[in-house]
Amino acid sequence: MKRNLSQLGGQLGVGLCVAGFLLVFLGWNGAASRDRVPAQFPYLLSGGIAGLCLVIVGVGMLIVQNQRSDRAALQASIDRLREAVERSGGAAVAGNGHGAAVAGDQVVAGASSYHRPDCHLAAGRSEAEVLTRDEAVERELEPCRVCNPDAAQEVTPAPAGARRRVLRAPQA
Repeated sequence: MKRNLSQLGGQLGVGLCVAGFLLVFLGWNGAASRDRVPAQFPYLLSGGIAGLCLVIVGVGMLIVQNQRSDRAALQASIDRLREAVERSGGAAVAGNGHGAAVAGDQVVAGASSYHRPDCHLAAGRSEAEVLTRDEAVERELEPCRVCNPDAAQEVTPAPAGARRRVLRAPQA
């Protein structure tokens, strides 16, 4: 029922546009049958202006209907995306087991590089394991270019009450 009502706006808009064009045509036809200009004005005013108003209202209804259907499609896409992120986000923390349980000196090792525990590149990987930074260096793993785990270790904690500075990894 709701879908039928949502389509009614578009159908009514098309109907109003057709009726408006019909009124414009009838006004023009009535004015064309008169020789004198003062006798043409009633046809132009009644048919032309009323028809133009109906066309404008009909086009407005069509635009509103299209925006509503686009918004509904976008909302459905956002809902599907949110569900997918929630499913994968829960699996990433549970799958590795190194979400928040990793100590300060530990890193997450992948196949060729090591990451900070909160790095999004290491999340959800089945081959990732938790190592100390020294073990990762002994295996000749490279530090991640995105999370830069070596730079994160060198940062000293700020005194209480000091402003916190956000460090960003250099863009490659």
